[in-house]
Amino acid sequence: MTEATPLPLAQLTTLRTGGAPTRLFEASTTDELVETLREVWDEREPWFALGGGSNLFVGDEPFDGTVVRILTQGIERMPSPRPGFVRLRVQAGHDWDALVAYAVAEGLAGIEAMSGIPGTVGAAPVQNIGAYGQEIVQTLVEVDLIDERTGEVSTVPAADLGLGFRTSVLKHHYGSAPARRAVILTVTLELAEVGHGDHPIAGEQLRTALGLAPGEGVSVAWVRDHVLATRARKGMVLDDADPDTYSAGSFFQNAVVSASFARTLPDACPRWPVAPDLDPVLVIPLAAFDGYVPPPVAVESDVKVSAAWLIEHSGLRKGFKLPRSRAALSTKHALALTNRGSATAAELAELARYIQGRVQSEFGLILQPEPVLVNVEL
Repeated sequence: MTEATPLPLAQLTTLRTGGAPTRLFEASTTDELVETLREVWDEREPWFALGGGSNLFVGDEPFDGTVVRILTQGIERMPSPRPGFVRLRVQAGHDWDALVAYAVAEGLAGIEAMSGIPGTVGAAPVQNIGAYGQEIVQTLVEVDLIDERTGEVSTVPAADLGLGFRTSVLKHHYGSAPARRAVILTVTLELAEVGHGDHPIAGEQLRTALGLAPGEGVSVAWVRDHVLATRARKGMVLDDADPDTYSAGSFFQNAVVSASFARTLPDACPRWPVAPDLDPVLVIPLAAFDGYVPPPVAVESDVKVSAAWLIEHSGLRKGFKLPRSRAALSTKHALALTNRGSATAAELAELARYIQGRVQSEFGLILQPEPVLVNVEL
């Protein structure tokens, strides 16, 4: 266990805000991480775990508590029980994009569309990261985690993590505590062995984003290169020379609304159906069963709508900022709030509230923040 000199969290987060914590620990091995967390939890003080700092919005005041920085590294290749697949067991502190680059170099498919997403592997299941139709839920097998309540380490299958659209039972949603307070130690993914040649790309959203026809084949390296180029054009690949990347990525979530509410939005607003449960479990007590099974009730699926479109069409164009503020919308992507140079968390929060108000006034919808908020309120 290594105690480091506390640094302002503005130096450790991609949005570049945040005061220094009371204590800062750095863990480079799983054993160090487990030992540190158990000690911190025994002291019953405020804490949070820090990976790449790419999904955090931290307030300006010093954090009165402990930050545990996860620096563990490593990828272990393992066999899969499914022919044509391989499993990768990855340390929580490993850089996510470095993992994607490794998978692509090995000819493994399943996460290549998530190239360029900043942050660490351990954070990926917490909000079920995704891009262009790929989400980690599609390849996640299990995680090793340590539970705050018991201090015990256990292996938890993906099915028990409550993975949904940018959420899980581990995520700190704005205004609520996570259903399970725990820290991920390792992540195990199962990826398809497709090699380096061309293969058909599944998923209409990814094919559309890449300009591919149904059945058209490309390599995983081709997908990675084109996704990185697309994200760079939107300022979504970290670059010290580009203030448009001084952000937490998409600040607001694409909203999931009922189909009836979606019909109140302009037809031009991009939307995607959220698949309903097509096979609900129907339980009929044996004593009451008369031989008749009622037909399933048709359920209209929810709809995911574009937060970026709602922001721009509420009158807030790319690059918008409030007077005298150093916080602004990205000049490349209306969904990213950016720090244009020493902006305070208060300035960014002011801009976020203004955006929420404009979208609510125009469309009757309150956008929800995607990053985890620490020491700051909207």
